[in-house]
Amino acid sequence: MIRHIVLFTAKDKTDIDRIVDGLSVLTAIPHARRLEIARNRKTDQLGNDIDVVVYGEFENDAELAAYKAHDLYKESIKRVRPLRELRFAADYNLADVGP
Repeated sequence: MIRHIVLFTAKDKTDIDRIVDGLSVLTAIPHARRLEIARNRKTDQLGNDIDVVVYGEFENDAELAAYKAHDLYKESIKRVRPLRELRFAADYNLADVGP
């Protein structure tokens, strides 16, 4: 299983809800086993720069690729890119997780 995590910061903090709304269209894409979009709670004692988190689980690389190729993925980018400052993404295979 592939875990897909994407972190966003907003250019303008008043746009965080718009970013969440723009990313929420991703939940209609059928390829994810699980997909969550949420505001960061900002409770970490060392850093709270991230505004929005996307967390997804995919059966395999093909499902993740199909998700990223979907028209709703492109629509989400169109809505969110102008509003976000930074985007950090990480994908890892659950089978590669060490003890």
